[in-house]
Amino acid sequence: MPVRLHIDGKDVDVASGSTIFDVAEELGVRVPTSCRKNGKCRECLVEIDTGGDLISARAAEEDHLVEPFRLACRARVTARNGVVRCSTLRRGEMRISDAGQGLPSRSDDRLDPAVTRDGEWVLLDGSPLVRAHGPLHGLAVDLGTTTVVLRLVDLESGHVLATRSFENPQRFGGSDVMARIQYDTEHKGRLLQRTLLGYLSHAIEDLPCDSSTIYELLIVGNTTMRDLFFGLSVYSIGQMPYRSILEKQMDDGDRDTTAIDTTAERLRIPIFPRARVASLPLVRGHVGADMTACLLGVEFERGEGTIALVDIGTNTEVVVGHRHRAMSASCPAGPAFEGGSITCGMPALEGAIEAVTVDAEGGTSPTVIGGGPPRGICGSGLIETIGELRRTGRMSALGRFVDESERFILDEDADIFVSEADISELAQAKGATVAGLSIVLAHYGVEFADLDRLYLAGGFAERLDLDAARRIGLVPDLPDDRIEQVGNAAIEGVTISLCSRAARQQIEEIVRDVEHVELELEKSFFDHFVEGCQFRPFGGSGAGS
Repeated sequence: MPVRLHIDGKDVDVASGSTIFDVAEELGVRVPTSCRKNGKCRECLVEIDTGGDLISARAAEEDHLVEPFRLACRARVTARNGVVRCSTLRRGEMRISDAGQGLPSRSDDRLDPAVTRDGEWVLLDGSPLVRAHGPLHGLAVDLGTTTVVLRLVDLESGHVLATRSFENPQRFGGSDVMARIQYDTEHKGRLLQRTLLGYLSHAIEDLPCDSSTIYELLIVGNTTMRDLFFGLSVYSIGQMPYRSILEKQMDDGDRDTTAIDTTAERLRIPIFPRARVASLPLVRGHVGADMTACLLGVEFERGEGTIALVDIGTNTEVVVGHRHRAMSASCPAGPAFEGGSITCGMPALEGAIEAVTVDAEGGTSPTVIGGGPPRGICGSGLIETIGELRRTGRMSALGRFVDESERFILDEDADIFVSEADISELAQAKGATVAGLSIVLAHYGVEFADLDRLYLAGGFAERLDLDAARRIGLVPDLPDDRIEQVGNAAIEGVTISLCSRAARQQIEEIVRDVEHVELELEKSFFDHFVEGCQFRPFGGSGAGS
């Protein structure tokens, strides 16, 4: 019996000596590469789920990797029978909503991009950049810990022409920002930056345009992700008081902004070589340029009422207040919201269970992205499963199955289930998020019931079932009309910035005045965390669930 190799939902029998890369090509699975299987670019990453003992020992080119990651071009099948299951770090398009479409949704804004045309000249901030005909394109990028989203924008109309997304390949360095800070500090060669730029380059090459017509790239991300992208040392972000080196320089009076820019040529990004590659400013600490963009996306600079904006993800970020006074904090939630650290977890890709209902007898009716057979469960599916277990009385508020079983089966044929260990992972992510929001509200001097609006941002939050989220205590028990799921507000905000220099300047001025709450110094954090880990409603004001 030959070895059966499964990769990205496809499988085939393979002969001993075949590389995973060769098998992927045979199956039509695209593996990112820039060196064509020579082991130099280090982009052809695969994650080995099972059967690692059937594969060759690590080659020298793989010294930077830890289990379960390998380079597809160096990992060879060495056994003659068995099963190998693996996946690339580019398993397909992440499901990203493209609601909003940037500047046109703000009809009273004037289209004012940094890139313009004067006759045959392309201008950047009014200065000649190149003599060229053709369209003027810009690229907006939201660099998340788990997911990277790109928007191609026509800078002469403000219209979004295309949206692309992919898993952040830096996952081989750890699933959260602190792990990646440690990895980048301990390994030479800026491997996290190089790998990300390689994947980003492939995504740009897939866009429906001549990439040489992209004259500005504007990127946002949390503090660690953004600084890694630009090749800055992130060591200081992992040490008290958790500041970017640019934030420290600004506090010392050596610079007047934490925004940063360079050229595409210096980063070897395949767009117009002298195109500007820039980022919006950071807020404070781990609250990065992605939150700056989120504030633009929800029109924070125009509001008067008290709002809470929570960007839920691996690194959850919180802002409470209004344009005249605001406070922020970051919460190390971990990857559970996006399917990480969950036994059958996966990102929101085709094959992921994204919604679940449980009947009176315990039978399940899962909804699968793409409508095909289930391959795992993503974050929104996990929330709905736990919400249904609470609704039907099958799980206690402490996350224990009342029948003392070890797991709850979602799909027996595919062996997809939720265990108490998975529920514990989700509880800790939820506890950190709730603690962060509760502490910032307390510092600001308001109660949950005082909020005029709660914005839930991020791809995970967009797909949340609010009843389930309130029932298990992930979001406060507020009425529907005071909660708004705004999707990827970061990509919306960075798109607005790409199309409006005035918006960039305005949000720069606002974030300079945002106060920062350092949760790690809060004596009450553990108490809020423990309370937040329980699966019961909180912060009620009559919503019901």
